[in-house]
Amino acid sequence: MALKRFGDKPTATDIMKSLKERSVSNEELGMFWRDTEYSFFWYRAPIETQALMIEAFDEVMNDGEAVEDCKIWLLKQKQTQDWKTTKGTADAVYALLLRGGNWLSSDALVDVKLGNIDIKAANGRSRHRLLRAKVPPHRDHAGDEPYHAHQDRSGRGLGQRPLAISRGHEQDHAPRGNAAEADEDALQARADQEWPVLEAIKGPLAVGDEIVVRVTLHTDRDMEYVHLKDYRGSGTEPTNVLSQYKYQDGLAYYESTKDTASHFFIDYLPKGAYVF
Repeated sequence: MALKRFGDKPTATDIMKSLKERSVSNEELGMFWRDTEYSFFWYRAPIETQALMIEAFDEVMNDGEAVEDCKIWLLKQKQTQDWKTTKGTADAVYALLLRGGNWLSSDALVDVKLGNIDIKAANGRSRHRLLRAKVPPHRDHAGDEPYHAHQDRSGRGLGQRPLAISRGHEQDHAPRGNAAEADEDALQARADQEWPVLEAIKGPLAVGDEIVVRVTLHTDRDMEYVHLKDYRGSGTEPTNVLSQYKYQDGLAYYESTKDTASHFFIDYLPKGAYVF
């Protein structure tokens, strides 16, 4: 930006082209750089850096598309983390309001269709809960998508799109359940050999049988302040009743055992897959 302001626009343009070539872009998270993701080092400053990139792409390159994509990452980061400092927050708000289009100028509502059901949108935040019986399944060519969601929006920006569509599953017995981002397996532990053996539950359980619950958590981005709750099956009691901090495979969390569920509180969850 300094080179451009002092009259050396070709060099400034080449630098910005190089930065854009090193960026990562996708429809969900916008445009960002891997080396500016979450870090404990003060000089990384991901929020301030992203805000400055918005300003640079606008002033040096006049690249409106890159500006909008960078703004998407800034807001998506806020959705799962926090802007660490007051300086970072001020820089982010300044970049979002000063550069690019005004995402709040459109009053058009998004049209959402789930299967063959039209969802009535409303201004501001709204939530709709549908039972499975009301939503007919729709299988794609791969056969792994139970429902098909479609949205139409006339305006540009995150204000005209749903923040989340989640699918939940409940059943009367506890061998298996799944949620949008977590898979759960209930296994039976047998101790009739030299070491415990885990196998899938087959048939009814007897009094005294030990059940091992394995929860696998998947996340595609860094998250903070995560609460993972695992309900216990009726008639079962936990073997570990003491709540305590734990550390496993690079993840630190606090596990709290209650009457109906085990709770996991995670301050910082890096993207990846974790097994509890």
